[in-house]
Amino acid sequence: MARADRQAAVAEIVELFNDADGAVLTDYRGLTVKELQDLRRSLGGDANYAVVKNTLAKIAANQAGISGFDDLLVGPTAIAFINGDVVEAAKGLRDFAKANPALIIKGGVLDGDILDAKEVAKLADLESREVLLGKLAGAMLASLSQAVYLLNAPLAQAARLAGALEAKATEDPSILAGGAGTPAAASTDEEAPAAADEAPQEAPAEGAAEETPEAAAETTEA
Repeated sequence: MARADRQAAVAEIVELFNDADGAVLTDYRGLTVKELQDLRRSLGGDANYAVVKNTLAKIAANQAGISGFDDLLVGPTAIAFINGDVVEAAKGLRDFAKANPALIIKGGVLDGDILDAKEVAKLADLESREVLLGKLAGAMLASLSQAVYLLNAPLAQAARLAGALEAKATEDPSILAGGAGTPAAASTDEEAPAAADEAPQEAPAEGAAEETPEAAAETTEA
């Protein structure tokens, strides 16, 4: 391979690594051309399944900042560069490998971390992103409903109390003037004399003699 072609090939692999959400390395030895085509179709738009040269893939991985990748680059290698749901792509590769034992999953890389074959299998066993998001949304909605209930409960109680007080005040307006059964204070001029009549008479000053009928008669005669 000419130097320029080699550099172009490395640059292309570097771009695939940088753009991918994850990558799974496979050994495709024993698969027919048709089976490889079927595999690419089964992955759909979630992955770009490309056969690579190990030497170029090592250089590209280093340039992309991926370390510890060299041990996986042994034997014929094809890499599924995943652009989308990593879990769904891993499931597709796992299911295809079950139906076509010639496909061997070597490992992968996710968020810069190197995964071995067992870890990729565990990744494939996870629920899809849509399912996880649905469960998360359901949990958040349930928590939100509980929070709304807790926040609204005191307000509802206050509203019921206010309604009961309003109904009671309609039946007995004196509640608003000082409590149930307590008459409101008189404030009009017509009610004032009645209040004055009910006032107790002033007691005689201490030491003053009480005037008797006989004393009153003597005063008249004089």
